[in-house]
Amino acid sequence: MRLQTGASVAAFAAAASAKSLSDVCTVVNVKSALPSNGTLLGISLIPSVSTASVVYNATTGGGMGSSTTGSDETYNYCNVTVTYTPPGKGDTVVLKYALPEPSDFKKRFYVAGGGGFSLSSDATGGLEYGAAGGTTSAGYDALNGVSYDSVNLYGNGSINWDATYMFAYQGLGEMTQVGKYLTKGFYGLSSTSKIYTYYEGCSDGGREGMSQIQRYGEEYDGAITGAPAFRFAQQQVHHVFSSEVEKTMDYYPPPCELAKIVNATIAACDPLDGRTDGVISRTDLCKLNFDLTSIIGEKYHCAAETSTSLGFGFSKRSNGGVAKRAAGSSTSYQPAQSGKVTAKGVAVAQAIYDGLHNSHGERAYLSWQIGSELSDAQTSWNNNTKKWELRIPSTGGEYVTKFVQLLNIDNLSNLDGVTYDTLVQWMKTGMERYMDSLQTTLPDLTTFQSSGGKLLHYHGESDPSIPAASSVHYWQWVRKIMYPHLSEQAGLQKLRDWYQFYLVPGAAHCGSNTLQPGPYPQNNMEIMIDWVENGVQPARLNATVSSGEYKGETQMLCQFPSRPLWKSNTTFDCVQDQKSIASWTYEFNAFKVPVY
Repeated sequence: MRLQTGASVAAFAAAASAKSLSDVCTVVNVKSALPSNGTLLGISLIPSVSTASVVYNATTGGGMGSSTTGSDETYNYCNVTVTYTPPGKGDTVVLKYALPEPSDFKKRFYVAGGGGFSLSSDATGGLEYGAAGGTTSAGYDALNGVSYDSVNLYGNGSINWDATYMFAYQGLGEMTQVGKYLTKGFYGLSSTSKIYTYYEGCSDGGREGMSQIQRYGEEYDGAITGAPAFRFAQQQVHHVFSSEVEKTMDYYPPPCELAKIVNATIAACDPLDGRTDGVISRTDLCKLNFDLTSIIGEKYHCAAETSTSLGFGFSKRSNGGVAKRAAGSSTSYQPAQSGKVTAKGVAVAQAIYDGLHNSHGERAYLSWQIGSELSDAQTSWNNNTKKWELRIPSTGGEYVTKFVQLLNIDNLSNLDGVTYDTLVQWMKTGMERYMDSLQTTLPDLTTFQSSGGKLLHYHGESDPSIPAASSVHYWQWVRKIMYPHLSEQAGLQKLRDWYQFYLVPGAAHCGSNTLQPGPYPQNNMEIMIDWVENGVQPARLNATVSSGEYKGETQMLCQFPSRPLWKSNTTFDCVQDQKSIASWTYEFNAFKVPVY
C-alpha cells in the first residue's frame, strides 16, 4: 500500500464524497490519485505534467473488433493525461484516460485493441459499460497516429527494440497498471478495492489481448480476443505465400477466375452443414468432401472496375462501415474479364489452401480454410502488356523487408530467386528474432487462470487474412500445456471453465462476410461482464445474422471443438467428429522447435 500525505488523504476524501464530474476532474485530484514512484517497477511518473479536463456529450470509440460501434448515445467524462519515463531513459510515455462521471462509474477498467501496426488511440470505448479506459503513446507518439512499422527501425539493420517491446505488450500492460491505480484514487476508492478489468480487440488487437493475458495475466479479469495475429512471423510471411505459389506455378489468374473458384466452392459446400443458406458453416466438411477440380470449365464474367485493396488487418467484411484505408492500401483498375476456370487456376487455389511446405514436403504453416476469399492471390493488370501480373501484398512484403531483412523498405519489389524454402527461412528468422516480443505464442496462461481471468476467443471461419486454424492451433496448445496429465475430454472440461473458443461460421476478418451472409457476435462485452461479475458462464456464444434470407436470426454458436450441424432450417446441433477435428490439427515439422 502506498503512503499518503495529509493533502492526498484530504483529496481522497473529497473525491469520495463528490457528486459531480467537475468536482473530481481536476489536476489536483489526478495527481493525488497516482501511485508513488517505486510502486510500479520500471515506471517513473511525472505528476507535474498531468492534465484533466471535462468533456460533455461525447460519443464513444473503441478498438478494432470491439462491441463499441459509435452509437448515438453520448457520455460525459474526464479526459486525463499522465506522463511517465522508464528509469534510466530519456524518453517519455504519455497515457490518455477517459474516466466516466461518478454516477456512471461501475468499478470497471476497459482496454481496447488496435489493428494493423497501430495501437488504439481512443480511450472512450469503456464509457458505455461504466468503465474507465486508457490508451498509450507507447513512447513513439502512437496517440497521434504513428504506427509501429514506421519506427521499428532506427535505420537499415538497426532495430528499435524499445518501440518493439512497447508495441508487442509492454505499452498496454504499463498503461493498465497505472490506469487501475489512477481509477481507484480518482473515485476515492481504497487501494484494496476491486476494479474489474477487461480487454477487447480483434486482428492485431486480438494479438495485443493475448499479449496481455500471457504477460500481465494478474491484471485482467476478462479478455475478448478476435482473430489474433499471433505467431507473427508465420502469419506475416504467409501473406507472401499466395504470390509465391503463382510465381512457382507461373500462372497469374485473373481476379474474376479466383472469385469464381471461391463462389463456386461456397455454393457446393453450403449444403454440407445441413442447411442451404449461402454459408459454409463447416469448412472442415468442405475440405474433406469437396474436390476443387470439379470447378474446372465453369464460366466466369466480371465487369470492368476500379477497386481498393485494403492494408493489413482488413478484408471484404461487412461490419457497419468500420473498414478504412490503411497503410499498404492501393487502388487499381481491372478490365472486364470473361472465360472459363482453368486447371492452372484451380491448382493455384488448391496449393494456397494446402499451405506452405518446404522442399522436403515438411509443413511450415497452415492456410485459410477452403472457401475463404483468396485476397492475397489477387493479381494486377498491366495495361501496357495486357497481362495479369504478380502483386505482392504489402502486408507480408513489408514484414519481410523491415523485420526480416532489416531494410527500411515498404514492400518486396519482386520474388526473384525466392522459393518456398526461402519463405520458411523468413518465418524461422522472424520467429527466432521476435520470440519474446511479437510472436505472442506463450501457451502457459496459469497466472491469468489462477487470478480468476476469463477468456472469450473467437475467429471468423472464412477469414481471408488470418487463418481460422491459427486460433485452433493455439487453443489446442493451451489445453495441452495447462492440463498435460488429463485426458483430452477432461482437459477440455477444465479449459472451458475459463477459456472458451468459438469459430464463427462464414465470417471474414473481424466482421461478417459479404460473400457469406452468416452470423456474427454482437454483445461479447455484456456476456463477459456477466461471466466475470455474476458467475454466469456461457455455454454457447450469441451471434446475429446481419444480411441475407435469415437476416435477424440469432444463432448460439458452438464452443469448439463442437461444430454445428443443422437438422432443420431453424435448428442445429453441436456435434463432435474426430475426423473433422483432425482436419483442424497441424504439426509444423519444417521447424525443429515447437511452434505454439
